[in-house]
Amino acid sequence: MTDPTGTVAPVTDEEIFTGHEGGKLSVAATRPISSPRDLSIAYTPGVAKVSRAIAEDAAKAKRYTWADRLVVVVSDGTAVLGLGDIGASASLPVMEGKSVLFKTFGGLDSIPLVLDTTDVDEIVETLVRLRPSFGAVNLEDVSAPRCFELEDKLKEALDCPVMHDDQHGTAIVTLAALRGANLVLDRAIADQRVVVSGAGAAGVACAKILQEAGIGDVTVLDSRGIIHAGRDGLNPVKQRLAATTNKAGLRGGLAEALEGADVFLGLSGATIDESLLGRMAGGGIVFALSNPDPEVHPDVAARYASIVATGRSDFPNQINNVLAFPGVFRGALDSGARAITENMKLAAAEAIVSVAMDDLGPDRIVPSPLDPRVAPEVAAAVAKAAEADGVTA
Repeated sequence: MTDPTGTVAPVTDEEIFTGHEGGKLSVAATRPISSPRDLSIAYTPGVAKVSRAIAEDAAKAKRYTWADRLVVVVSDGTAVLGLGDIGASASLPVMEGKSVLFKTFGGLDSIPLVLDTTDVDEIVETLVRLRPSFGAVNLEDVSAPRCFELEDKLKEALDCPVMHDDQHGTAIVTLAALRGANLVLDRAIADQRVVVSGAGAAGVACAKILQEAGIGDVTVLDSRGIIHAGRDGLNPVKQRLAATTNKAGLRGGLAEALEGADVFLGLSGATIDESLLGRMAGGGIVFALSNPDPEVHPDVAARYASIVATGRSDFPNQINNVLAFPGVFRGALDSGARAITENMKLAAAEAIVSVAMDDLGPDRIVPSPLDPRVAPEVAAAVAKAAEADGVTA
């Protein structure tokens, strides 16, 4: 519940645990079985006719089963929220929650699949064998850099949409928020330099989508400082970042990176000293997205920046993946897409901004995650982009 100011009231431990008793999902029949006739249609002997028809023409499974509209939420439990590597069983409540969000916001059926292995090839093989049972894969909470390899291999092995939400959902909503912020400030993203603190799944994907969107420059930092060409010990993912980011050739740490920067994007979980924000260009943008604790408190960031966003619901400008993934998957499945392309992600970001256009402001650069207009707008834009990219069936 909320108080008159719109602030979310604190949630008690008792409420949390009660809300998870027995899990958060169930299976409901789409048609009632209340008579022998209903039973003979839904199961034997009627179901045999449908099975024979699918055996003769596999494409009929799209019409006569739920598989084509089913999203599997897959995790190995190695990078769960801010909890880290907690294992498959402990990750299940999170994946159940994700499935609830798919149904609530995207109208899509979804089931969680937590796998008791961290071997990339074993996960790929498992999903390849299960492919007749689902229509799309949402990867969730898989640690970097394994998540990059896993997503790439699944895209190659499966003929259906695959997306790692920690990467691309975050990137889509971040781009949408940055576009919204720049519209409020009447600035062009092509003129800006963004500092991304964190080179994990979200940081890498955000850097990539910002480049795709035409950002002026991106400087990415990991725990050792600025990622730049020639730095020793870079894995292949960071080597690619080094080759395409940091046009100014900066060296050093966050202090050097933030000198004159227009945007700070925090995705590392590390706390930063507020004095570093004073190095940024005046009237900048700060997205402190680590959860549950932002890299810098929003009230502190507001002393230096014109627009501040976090990943939390109790501050303005929440950057929440639920603005993206339900609509992205809905649009991909509606269009019969075999993959999720970069243009589909860019289209999703533009659709999110479009919903907020009527009342954009410093404290509203993206719509509320509960805005019922978002998922349909995103789905329509994604479906259109899928058709334009030629990835539809």
